[in-house]
Amino acid sequence: MDWDDAMSNFRMYLKLERALSDRTVDAYLRDLHKLRLFSEDLSPTRRPTDLDLETLQIFVTQVARSGIKTSSQARLISAIRGFFKCLRLEKAMTDDPAELLESPRIGRKLPTFLSVQEIDQLIAAIDMSHPLSHRDRAILEVLYGCGLRVSELCGLRISRLHFSEGFIRVIGKGDKERLVPIGPEAMKQTNIYLSLVRTTLPVRKKDEDRAFLNARGGPISRVSVFNLVKKLAAAAGIRKVIGPHTFRHSFATHLVEGGADLRAVQEMLGHASITTTEIYTHLDREYLRSNIMQFHPRATRKR
Repeated sequence: MDWDDAMSNFRMYLKLERALSDRTVDAYLRDLHKLRLFSEDLSPTRRPTDLDLETLQIFVTQVARSGIKTSSQARLISAIRGFFKCLRLEKAMTDDPAELLESPRIGRKLPTFLSVQEIDQLIAAIDMSHPLSHRDRAILEVLYGCGLRVSELCGLRISRLHFSEGFIRVIGKGDKERLVPIGPEAMKQTNIYLSLVRTTLPVRKKDEDRAFLNARGGPISRVSVFNLVKKLAAAAGIRKVIGPHTFRHSFATHLVEGGADLRAVQEMLGHASITTTEIYTHLDREYLRSNIMQFHPRATRKR
């Protein structure tokens, strides 16, 4: 099997079998293209089915020495493993040369989150005289109240707002759908926006079901939401480096701090693995430790 056929099959495998998003599929194929270039530079040139573990280890070592981030190396190895799994499923290979490839250790970085007071400061910084202020307020309340990714917020549909049941239907990574509870304040602000602001916008035909729109009646972009959060953070005097995803971290952190079941938080966030959600238990412990170090008399007293 040549590289063109193998990569075409891998693309279909990622989309149909793994149900990955287009962006993730493209990232995996970019990573795999590096392996292809490496293989074609060898003498003699290697097809995918000619590669063995030793050759893959040489390639991975070469990539690591190029200075790319550890997380990028890990994704590259994940792409290679998936690629050879696909080749085995296609009966192009009997052995898997990537089976023993080792991933680099990735240190867990605790995400930035906002306190409840800082969330209130951001919301208070909205200029309510602005024509789209109710939309902006609704966006912040939904991001924080539901823990959505910014892409999920931008893709939210009116037909998926089930306020009478207290839920919204969200399409997440890999086009996976989940039900997320929505609180009274987020519902209230969204209803105000839908009735007072959205009805005044020149809604385009293909965007009639989109919940959050820009001033031209098209779907609001991720960049617009990012810029909104940055502007409000500056106005509120918050010096942390934040973006829309910070509200998702804050949502999860505050739930864990309040004693929420980790499995329930995992479901609401749409995490495929509980290990991804467990970072918020570490965050919670770090938060407690920082408070103790700041306020406990034995921690602050000088010897």
